[in-house]
Amino acid sequence: MKKYFQFEELGTNYRREIIGGVTTFLAMAYILAVNPNILAAAGIDKGAVFVATALAAIVGSLIMGILAKYPIALAPGMGLNAFFAFAVVGAYGIPWQTGLTGVFFSGIIFILLSLTGIRETIINAIPVQLKYAVSAGIGLFITFVGLKGAGIVVADKDTIVTLGDFTKGDTLLAVVGIVIAVILMVKKVPGAIFITIIVSTIIGMIAGVIEVPKSVVSSIPSIAPTFGVALDPILHDFSSLLNIQFLVVVLTFLFVDFFDTAGTLMAVADKAGLVKNNKLPRAGRALMADALGTTVGSVLGTSTTTAYVESTAGVTAGARSGFAAVVTAALFAVSLFFFPVLDVITSAVTAPALVIVGILMVSSLKNIEWDQFEIAVPAFLTMLMMPLGYSIASGIAVGFIFYPLTMLLAGRRKEVHWIMYILFFVFLSYFIWVR
Repeated sequence: MKKYFQFEELGTNYRREIIGGVTTFLAMAYILAVNPNILAAAGIDKGAVFVATALAAIVGSLIMGILAKYPIALAPGMGLNAFFAFAVVGAYGIPWQTGLTGVFFSGIIFILLSLTGIRETIINAIPVQLKYAVSAGIGLFITFVGLKGAGIVVADKDTIVTLGDFTKGDTLLAVVGIVIAVILMVKKVPGAIFITIIVSTIIGMIAGVIEVPKSVVSSIPSIAPTFGVALDPILHDFSSLLNIQFLVVVLTFLFVDFFDTAGTLMAVADKAGLVKNNKLPRAGRALMADALGTTVGSVLGTSTTTAYVESTAGVTAGARSGFAAVVTAALFAVSLFFFPVLDVITSAVTAPALVIVGILMVSSLKNIEWDQFEIAVPAFLTMLMMPLGYSIASGIAVGFIFYPLTMLLAGRRKEVHWIMYILFFVFLSYFIWVR
């Protein structure tokens, strides 16, 4: 085992890897509560999503740990789950079953891209400024979703949105949770988000805002309501998938997962000192782990599975090898038996997680060259249109339409990759025929 995971070469041992794996799990375990809550809004069975979330994390993390040998864990990603529930199903009116099919297709395409050199071509074609803007926009989007779900932000006929009623139990609990999360994050407490959810839940139970679970451990919920549903439209109603709207959904899932994974892999690997000559060894295997995790996860019944930047917490604690990811996967397996505890967690409790993750994602704005107006325009519109249009896809579409235009007007057309011009017409068609 030590030889396979290269403990001696990496200067690590079982103790460091186990501690690192446990730390990573605590840092990202909030997804077990958040993902079922978000996807339940799309009409998917909460218990089935809980199981699918854990299983997708297990599969993705095991492949990453054993095949790519990196201390990076995977699970259904934040942002894309909100896009799935509130844009694909909510705004577009696409059945959640077909939405899972979109995730499945994005995973298959990701696998094909990971087996060829095409992935490098696509990565190089998308300007880095837009990648940062997409990350920040998703951060704003999921923060807005969290605030809305907790009642901190509500609809208003005069001002469109306004602050909610802070005398309501759920809203007040969410505010308390955000304060707790901020304190723990500022103090750099490992697993701050997970701890916040646990503490907020206990406070909610004491205050009578949250129902006390009847048990702590139970049998694993049935995954039957979601298992294999993603394949149904392919097998029985393929014609329903032949439209631009479904294509845009697939491309959005693919795009965000593709670049989010690449960025996360580089960030975590660099912190662990695993990047060699500015290149990531076994990058193809790592991307394949993400692609397989997404594909398997969609069949199980959850949105896109991706590498978690929270893995840096485990690296900071000492993890250096894929064994840490295996440990994280094992803990997700154990968590399958604790659904009764997580089932009582409400959107008021998970709101702080969405806000904190949103803050972390918006930090990418510092890398955008705001002094270059031809860059600032598409970046700003990409970021802004996600929360205002309540759609990650709309933000990406607007940004990818304006980028070639502003670069042409600035006399920098040669800096624009030909793929960007193709995407210009794809997203222009999206607004003409879909929106």
